Amino acid sequence: MRMQIMSYDLESLLKITYVVFAFCSALFLGALKGLLVGPIAGLILIVGNVGVILGLFPVHLAWTVYTIVKTIRFDIPLKIAILLSLPALAALWLGLSIAGSVIVGVGYGFFTPWVSAFEAFRQEDEIKKFLHCIVDGTWDTIKGSCTVVRDFADVCIHSYPVYLKEIRESTSSDEPHTLRFIHVPAIIIIGLLGLAVDVPSFTIIAIIKSPLLLVKGWQRLTYDLISRQGPFLETACIPIAGLTILLWPLFVIGTVAFAIFASIFVGLYGSIIVYQERSFRRGIAYVFAMVAEFDEYTNDWLYLREGTILPKPRYRKKKASYSSELTVSQNRVRSERFNATSLEPPPTMLIPSLGPSRSVRETIQEVKMVQVWGNMMRTCEIKGRELLDANVLTRADLFEWLKAKNSHEAPIVGAGLPSYAALYTIMRSIQAGVDGILLLDNLIVTHENRPQDRLLDWFFQPLLVLKEQIRMLKLSDNEMLYLEKVSLFGLNPERMQLWKNDCMTPQEPLRAAQIQGISRRMTGMCRSMSKLPTYRRRYRHLVKDLLAYQSEKDGVSIKYESVRSVSLVENV
Repeated sequence: MRMQIMSYDLESLLKITYVVFAFCSALFLGALKGLLVGPIAGLILIVGNVGVILGLFPVHLAWTVYTIVKTIRFDIPLKIAILLSLPALAALWLGLSIAGSVIVGVGYGFFTPWVSAFEAFRQEDEIKKFLHCIVDGTWDTIKGSCTVVRDFADVCIHSYPVYLKEIRESTSSDEPHTLRFIHVPAIIIIGLLGLAVDVPSFTIIAIIKSPLLLVKGWQRLTYDLISRQGPFLETACIPIAGLTILLWPLFVIGTVAFAIFASIFVGLYGSIIVYQERSFRRGIAYVFAMVAEFDEYTNDWLYLREGTILPKPRYRKKKASYSSELTVSQNRVRSERFNATSLEPPPTMLIPSLGPSRSVRETIQEVKMVQVWGNMMRTCEIKGRELLDANVLTRADLFEWLKAKNSHEAPIVGAGLPSYAALYTIMRSIQAGVDGILLLDNLIVTHENRPQDRLLDWFFQPLLVLKEQIRMLKLSDNEMLYLEKVSLFGLNPERMQLWKNDCMTPQEPLRAAQIQGISRRMTGMCRSMSKLPTYRRRYRHLVKDLLAYQSEKDGVSIKYESVRSVSLVENV
């Protein structure tokens, strides 16, 4: 018995020694890599983003002014108000974007190599652990900084002009936004009052409660360490969790800084409340209600007393049901409480959860955003190859998208192919009878396991609505083929007529209108998705792969490093 106890104690001592050695080694190597790689990666990101911001600023300003003057969505008083406030908004954009680029560049360049050194200890082979601890996060970080600059440039060069173009092309059927000159002084006063009240109040509350966040965070992590729960469940992840404990004060500082930063926009939003409610009194109520909401929100996160002692006046004329379909689990409870006083949840402070941590195995069960992106691109590639094999899509269509500035100029590949692929995913989910969305690898995305990403929420729920609408229509085979045709070529009637996929236009006008409406909504979702960061880069790579596939099938050898080669290839 004594030998067994001694053996157990020796094994525990060796394990503790290994963990301490691993943590110290990763800490030293990560810091060294951060000092060597951080300045290079950070400089690339900062110089690249700031160059894009300053280089495109005159063009962005001209586009914005032209859009405001041209659009029919705003009446003349509102246009004048926006144009008068445009210099302040432009200065705010320059200041915040440049400051954000510097902060992101320094943080990404230094901490990414550091964290990569700790993540290397998840490797099973001891030799691989040491090699990955040295190599990981070096060249990858530099390439990642270049990717961030490229994605940011895509948003500024492609996404923002598309958004402005959609505003300019608004039809008379769209409800115009109006403004009476009598409300302009109230809007200005409430905006200034929001800055004068909310920014200092948020700052004071955040600073006062930051020690509690620091202590309670350390308490939660220490408890997990002792009880081997959450991130400490697996020995390989203990070094990463140790880094979390070490860097927790930085998280607290970042949280306080974010609260102060967010309070600027929370205060300015009071002007929007005045415009929406057409009431100066409700604007004042909003300014003070936000302070109470913020205090109550931080109390909930820190497990303090419920509610707040601060006054929380009502700033909306009537209650509105905040759809429970857009919220799950604990978010649903919060949204219901927000409904008691306001139309929508106010901007909130970003505070890490201090609740019981999930284990690594539980975290793996949650679908990651990268899985959704990758699955969507794989579906587009599969359906694109099928359409190329059937001569429905051509190399000219792919070249047209590569030369185009946005999906509006090349609608077949830019909007039609993603809509066609999304329709395939929806129909596959309906046929399988699942509650959520069935991905290619038979993974079902539901409200419970979906990525906790606000961007995904903008598309996940509408996709479920479309799925339910298609299921309720109970489309026949002919109607399904017709939906496929309008999804792919709905924006190009000539090509739609040329594609003979053995379908007939539904005889009932109502039925045809319903199918076309579903197609338009799906196309609108895909166009909105194309404006998101990383989308254009990923989709461009996909189109080049399809072009290489078609060229290989045709026996044509070309290089796709530059779009300028497109004209040469077409001449050949």
